[in-house]
Amino acid sequence: MLDLSASLCPVAPDPTATVQRHIGAVGRYPDPERATAALAEAMAVQPEHLLLTNGGAEAIALTGAVLGGTVEEPDFSLYPRSGGPLWRSNPNNPLGMLAPAGAVAGVWDEAFWPLATGTWTRGDHRQGSVVVGSLTKLLACPGLRLGYVLCADEVLMWRIRRRQPEWSVNGPAADALADLLRPVDLPTWSSQTAALREQLADLLRSHGLAVRAGHGPWVLVDRSGPLRAKLLTEGIVVRDCASFGLGGTVRIAVPRPDQFGQLERALRRHCGTHGEPRAGTPDADTRGAAP
Repeated sequence: MLDLSASLCPVAPDPTATVQRHIGAVGRYPDPERATAALAEAMAVQPEHLLLTNGGAEAIALTGAVLGGTVEEPDFSLYPRSGGPLWRSNPNNPLGMLAPAGAVAGVWDEAFWPLATGTWTRGDHRQGSVVVGSLTKLLACPGLRLGYVLCADEVLMWRIRRRQPEWSVNGPAADALADLLRPVDLPTWSSQTAALREQLADLLRSHGLAVRAGHGPWVLVDRSGPLRAKLLTEGIVVRDCASFGLGGTVRIAVPRPDQFGQLERALRRHCGTHGEPRAGTPDADTRGAAP
């Protein structure tokens, strides 16, 4: 199975061996202090402004529980929509575009900022915004669950911290993070990801598909018809964007370099000149159906 529904860094090293070296951490209660210090050093921020979380989802949940929030659609479905400060993903998820330099928001989600820009953060926490992020995207380890809240407002950070359950970040994740951060090379990873994104867009366009490529580690395919279902028959999973309000659009993550062959073979078998199923293939008469 090739999972291109989760947009992870396509050039990050396999984290398995690193995490295995820290498996002994399962035998003791986790302490995120060392991991927090390592991340703060990497990001060039103060450790007291940083809260390590159980993935970006917990960072969003904790911040949302304190502040509430509103969004300008389309944007990520986990953000609160109950009233409160404006939340923005940067680059926007799903559209993939970076926010203009002067754009403001109460909460910024920088889950994909490092891969889009080659830097750790835009620094909006210094202007009073809260920043949430997801290390599992950058380090390609979604099962490990590592995220963070970055906030320079001491009172607000205290309110967010007190909502986090004890031992929220698991032991192997906390123990391994310093080693996982060691090989990170943001400028190189960002430029390599951009090159692979263009390669993906070119591949999809060569099969007649309507592609939008922004700055994130994915592309969008509009008017996708049964493309998602056809790729699934080949063991390839892509993201249906209906939850973003983009019916008929799919999001395809940038593959690792060694995964392009599988995707190309699947497209060759199932797509004709205009990205439609070839005559004689299953579901060839269901063109235009929702994916």
